[in-house]
Amino acid sequence: MIREPVVDGQFYPSSPEELKSMIQGMIDEKAVKDEVIGYYAPHAGYVYSGPVVGATISRVKLKNTFVIMGPSHTGMGVSYSIMADGSWRTPLGDVEIDSELAKAILANSSYLKEDHLAHLQEHAIEVQLPFIQYFKSDFKFVPIVLSHANASVYRNIGKAIAKAVKDLDKEVVLVASGDMNHYESQKITRTKDKQAIESILKLEAGELLERVREFNISMCGYGSAACLIFAAKELGADNSSVVGYAGILIMNKNESPQVKLARETVGSYIISGKLPSLKTVPSEMQGKAGVFVSLHKGGELRGCIGTIEPAEDNITLEIISNAISAATRDPRFFPVTADELPQLDYSVDVLTEPEPVASEKDLDPKKYGAIVEAGWRRGLLLPDLEGVDTVERQIEICRMKAGIEPKELVKLYRFEVKRYK
Repeated sequence: MIREPVVDGQFYPSSPEELKSMIQGMIDEKAVKDEVIGYYAPHAGYVYSGPVVGATISRVKLKNTFVIMGPSHTGMGVSYSIMADGSWRTPLGDVEIDSELAKAILANSSYLKEDHLAHLQEHAIEVQLPFIQYFKSDFKFVPIVLSHANASVYRNIGKAIAKAVKDLDKEVVLVASGDMNHYESQKITRTKDKQAIESILKLEAGELLERVREFNISMCGYGSAACLIFAAKELGADNSSVVGYAGILIMNKNESPQVKLARETVGSYIISGKLPSLKTVPSEMQGKAGVFVSLHKGGELRGCIGTIEPAEDNITLEIISNAISAATRDPRFFPVTADELPQLDYSVDVLTEPEPVASEKDLDPKKYGAIVEAGWRRGLLLPDLEGVDTVERQIEICRMKAGIEPKELVKLYRFEVKRYK
């Protein structure tokens, strides 16, 4: 069967040209694409939720198959419904259901039932498809509609999805469609959203469900979020893999512990004002060193703060302190906002102890960072930066950063870095 669109002309334009134009204005063509296990995105009308969905999917390396989970708003059909055959139509074309994957998920779950009624009038999954189609026309997907349940039901479904993905050895992106708290004041909504987002960022599905009940959060996508969390953890995710802001990415990439810590720190601090919880300090981050944390957005610098010499008890705390400063206290930029989190790329430079040099001949802008010092003023530039190809240029920038005049006498220092990306 072909499932016809039900909210075209309401939630998004019914004209293919208008729809493409609208989506184009909501995505970031320059965003760096990340390997992800899945993401959480809202499903309101595009004028409300489109910019969030666009910013989120712009960061995703799309695969050939998607599993899209959404809540039931209509109450039609069975409680936990999967469509295993057919296709869905949008103004941008038809999208075929991946029957092989759908039937494998169905066979693995004690709760899912094959059913199409739950999907006929449901918008939560439908509104995700055009954004994917904008970037990729040749993909299949599996639609799953979820009603209210406890954690054991969502755990069963999440594990069923993960097992099917692993058994079939498919490259899949999981999508949880769901809006956050709504129908309340902005102040109350922000408070409640923080509670839910914190749990998702920690990949704590049980805590998420408890908070939804305890704080009476009108988050219609908590079931899809819980299933995404359970599935993602089975597929190898941990809480250092998650970045978000209510469009939330669960990453699937081999980041260094240093960069994971910087990313987790900025996300936690911007969303909740809290520092990440540290169970252990990795051995490679137990020593002391100066550290610089750099943020980039769309290939452009978005913040960079660091310490020439260690100011904290270990490299871990140095990264945490400088990551927060790079995101919120770099005087060249406004503080990073929650909406920007999925668009940020991070690098962490761990410095060797600076050593004095006799002259410019001992410097090399590709190998060494440079420090120019005149009295109490010091200017530093990291090594191997784009556009800095000569020692003269390196020293010129150091002087400018410290407010040191071109003809003033200075002391020169050099250092090396270990750069983590």
